[in-house]
Order: sequence, then structure tokens, then C-alpha cells
Amino acid sequence: MNAANTPHRRMRADARRNYERLLAEAEIAFRERGTEASLEEIARRAGVSIGALYGHFPTRQALLEATLHESIDRLVAAAEELLMHPSPGQALAQWAHATAAHMSAYRGLATSLLSCLKDENNPLYRACQQMTAAGERLLDRARAAGLVRAEASAADMFALINAAAWAREQVPDEQGDRLLAFMIDGLRPVPPEIRIPAALGP
Repeated sequence: MNAANTPHRRMRADARRNYERLLAEAEIAFRERGTEASLEEIARRAGVSIGALYGHFPTRQALLEATLHESIDRLVAAAEELLMHPSPGQALAQWAHATAAHMSAYRGLATSLLSCLKDENNPLYRACQQMTAAGERLLDRARAAGLVRAEASAADMFALINAAAWAREQVPDEQGDRLLAFMIDGLRPVPPEIRIPAALGP
């Protein structure tokens, strides 16, 4: 091994260890105290300076994205698997419940994800787009089976799941699950004679 390369390689290894410790501590802090957990405390518990934290994660949203990266990938993979489910309606419902549970993993996460949906400069934008696209494929399949009203969009579904995730922060999980079930039922086609107008006149 070339001795001249040793310090550089050692620093790269140290930086990687710092990165992994920061992610591990961030995961704990976000679960315990929500998305507004102190970054200074995360850095301290990881044994690094706050400058080192910002060196890896320039913003709170960047740190959140990094902690969510693997779980988002699992959600997307689950959506792909559910495309083969014999019941398009059950597949959509299962994925919606899994996504709501994911969005409520950290207190405040649902709000953070909703705010980034159209902000391409937000580090969480990729996560929002991935989840929306994954849900859209399941939604389209359920619509093709006549189980979802024609005007319902993936953005509508994302907003409903996000609202359910927010509700899970405020009420017991069982009630949050029921609220999400009611929301999913609202995607079903409704006979014209009982459809409620989107807006009522004066």
C-alpha cells in the first residue's frame, strides 16, 4: 500500500463512520422527539461536531431524507409487489396503510412530506415523488377495475394518506386506521344521484 494514500483513506473511513453514527442517532432522535429534534443533540450523541453534521447534511430536510431513504425504497418495492395482488382494491388499501404508518413514524413527518411535494429544491422532494408514483400505479390498476372514481388522482391519494398519517399523531393508532379506511372508501365511485357537489352555491 502506498503510504501517501493512507491518511486520505483513513479520513474517508472516519467520515463514513461519522455519517453512519449520525444517521443512527438521528433515527433515534426523530422517533423519540419528532422531526424538530435538536441537531446539536444528534451531533453530540454521535460524537461529532455540529459542523461535521452540516458537512454531511446541509439541512434538516437532508438529514430526514437520508434516514428515510431505505424505508422509502422498501415502500416502492412493496408497491411493485402489490401490483401482482389478485385484488386491486385490497392492494391499494394495504399500500395506503403501510404508507400512512411510514409517514407517522416521526412526529411532524407528515407535515414535512406534504410541504415538499411540489418543491423540487427540498431534499425530501425525491421521497414524495417516489411514493406518489408508486401509489399512482396501484391507483390506476384499481381504477381500471372500476374500484376508484375517475377523477381521483395520485396527488389526491397522497394528500389523503398524509392527512391520515397526521391524524395518527393525534389519536390512537386504531382510530387512525379507521379514518384512513374511511378515506379510501371515499375514492370509490359514487352513483350520480347521491354525489355531493364539490362546492355549494350561495
